[in-house]
Amino acid sequence: MPKLEMGAMRLASYNLRKCKGTDGHRSPGRVLDVINALEADVIALQEADMRLGPRPAALPQRMIDDHTDFTALPVNTSPVSVGWHGNAILVRKSAMVEATHRFDLPGLEPRGAVAVDLPGLRVVGVHLGLLRSSRQKQLHAIRAHLAGLDDRPTVILGDFNEWSRHQGLDPLKDAFHVHAPGRSFHASRPMAALDRIALSDTLELRDAGVAETELSQRASDHLPIWADLQNPASA
Repeated sequence: MPKLEMGAMRLASYNLRKCKGTDGHRSPGRVLDVINALEADVIALQEADMRLGPRPAALPQRMIDDHTDFTALPVNTSPVSVGWHGNAILVRKSAMVEATHRFDLPGLEPRGAVAVDLPGLRVVGVHLGLLRSSRQKQLHAIRAHLAGLDDRPTVILGDFNEWSRHQGLDPLKDAFHVHAPGRSFHASRPMAALDRIALSDTLELRDAGVAETELSQRASDHLPIWADLQNPASA
């Protein structure tokens, strides 16, 4: 994976599948090894919590604190969760966090997006629905939430659940460039670019890719994606 240039910021997204690997084993430690290898500044996580009841963390906060240089932002509403609707955001412990947000999203099943405001940048983590009609409604809802905030440069990234490379993400087209770094699903035999990153027009994408390693192929059914962009705060 390329090293960061001076003044660049690396973002990443990773659907953890509740830390259950392609070998059937649930291993948070293995997932953390993949996360650490990304060398990212901000990471949006999906399926970071279990699905039912109070949604206990599949990736425990204590393990994040003890084994990484990241902090899981307080987007959770359940004391045993690390995220909200399974979505979590990790930032470096040295990061200056100005605000966090939760966006309610429509759909046939409960969904939500989470966001963090950093100096000169907003990062929104998403896990969109399985139906295209739901995904489009959810993207419209995200745009509406963003319209109520300040207009700082924004990145939306995560599991978009969109199999088409060219269709389905129309609600973003007027203000965002959507980039699919590569095939990220299924990790053992990547066939679809489900994981995407959308950049507002003021941001410059330097490089992007899929973190496909022997470990990441086993840790989850999704491969992580990463993107290097010019850090607006350093421009």
